[in-house]
Amino acid sequence: MKGVMCMLPDGTDSFGKTIMLIGLVLVVIGAVWHFGAKFINLGRLPGDIHIQKENFSFHFPIVTSIVLSIVLTIILNLFTRR
Repeated sequence: MKGVMCMLPDGTDSFGKTIMLIGLVLVVIGAVWHFGAKFINLGRLPGDIHIQKENFSFHFPIVTSIVLSIVLTIILNLFTRR
């Protein structure tokens, strides 16, 4: 079959760019997580709940969750607006 080209359906190029963007975002998050732990004390912010008794320990990072939610909301709004 000479001259037959394999054509992908429309929108595949956009899908590929989205996958690459997600990969890039994951790499950045991984780098911040790995190298930024010394500078940013996520999980130990003021307002996070930590209860420790003799044989029981409970940790609920509520302020960290709020901060991450705000940051992710801003980032996703920047990427999804057209």
